[in-house]
Amino acid sequence: MKNELLDVVEAAERIGRGDIMCIAGDEQLLLQLPKGRWIGGTTVYFVASDGGAVLRDKLFCTTLQARRAEVRYLPTLSLPEIPAGYIDGGATLILVPAFSTAHARFAVNGPGYPGLFDQPLLGWVTGVHLDELGSRRPKVVNGATGAVNEDGALLLHLELWPGERAELDIVNIFEPDDAVTFSFPVGGFAASRAIVEGAEVSFGTFLVESGADTRLPLIANYAGAHVNVSIRDIDHRTGEVSFYAPVVPGVEYRLACPVPDYAAAFARNAGGRGAAQFSCNCILNYIHGDLEGRPTGDFTGPVTFGEIAYILLNQTLVRLDIQAGS
Repeated sequence: MKNELLDVVEAAERIGRGDIMCIAGDEQLLLQLPKGRWIGGTTVYFVASDGGAVLRDKLFCTTLQARRAEVRYLPTLSLPEIPAGYIDGGATLILVPAFSTAHARFAVNGPGYPGLFDQPLLGWVTGVHLDELGSRRPKVVNGATGAVNEDGALLLHLELWPGERAELDIVNIFEPDDAVTFSFPVGGFAASRAIVEGAEVSFGTFLVESGADTRLPLIANYAGAHVNVSIRDIDHRTGEVSFYAPVVPGVEYRLACPVPDYAAAFARNAGGRGAAQFSCNCILNYIHGDLEGRPTGDFTGPVTFGEIAYILLNQTLVRLDIQAGS
């Protein structure tokens, strides 16, 4: 696996020689690329070797060493068919446009799709510059056909070489604060009520009165894995809190502990790995962690509006490593 920041000409040369690629960049650059074995998503935020940056003249290209690749687009209503394209012993990359119907439906219903967890599924939610929210739509670009979509899911199904295996992992720098636990009687991308220490309260009021730092996520424990749900906004009139990923009713959540140094925390959790892995990092980490110009260890890749490691994640770094079998 190889990660590179390339201009359009260089990326086109890689595509022309048949490389299998996942490409991130500004829409105008993606539209200049020739057809081939690649998928693309819009973003102008990246973490490069010298730190976070906004780039409109370069594409972040991950070249994947695989025996075979199939590019596949699914409209929103066909999202439950994602596992039907899995190649035995392989892995699948997925791109979904932010704020689309597919984004919402995958977030809520994806964990229930039959067979979804049968092989590593990872990817990211495409975006645009924050100043362009409302004026430009995040998109996915099908390298095989040239089609551009604002909804649905774009998939790259990989068949690995014999003896290789794909390892999917997340790097979550947050730890839960055990002081208070809470749950939600109703799930979804917003919640007005929560059950805090056994009592039902206004969740927005609870966050304000407890002095919670809303730049930090809520954390749930799923079989030992910490899964974040990031806070988008609080409606102080109604007490409703909106999220970047859905909360699940009955699941126990905690607030996250503060992280003094985001960049250092990512570098520390990388464990010396990352240079030869596919990875993506959340736009909220980029903003709240002030990552512009600050390296995060060996991890480089697109900065995204959500990460996917089987399910939708927030404020998390997702990585894929392909290793030779033991």
